[in-house]
Amino acid sequence: MKEITTDEVKDLLEQDKDVKLIDVRETDEVAQGHIPGATNIPLGLLEFRENELDKNEEYIMVCRSGGRSGKATQFLKERGYNVQNMVGGMLAWDGPTE
Repeated sequence: MKEITTDEVKDLLEQDKDVKLIDVRETDEVAQGHIPGATNIPLGLLEFRENELDKNEEYIMVCRSGGRSGKATQFLKERGYNVQNMVGGMLAWDGPTE
C-alpha cells in the first residue's frame, strides 16, 4: 500500500497542489476538526459512495490514526483507484484544521 506522511501532505497543500483528501472518519469526528478541503466519506459508506470518486485522480485517505484509512486505501486500490494512506492520521497532523 502506498503511504504518505503528514509532512508530505502539508507540503503539497502549502504548494497549492490539487490534493484530493478523503476523510473516512465518522461525521462527528470530522466536525471536531479536519484538514481544509477534505471530503468526508465515512469508511462504512465508502463502498456505496465510491462512484463519487474518479479513477483518473489520486486520493489521500485520512482517519484518526491511520487504521481506517489503511482499510479504505486497500479497498479502493483493489477496485482500481490511485490511493495512498496518510500515515499517523489526524493524531499526527499538525497542520491547519477547520
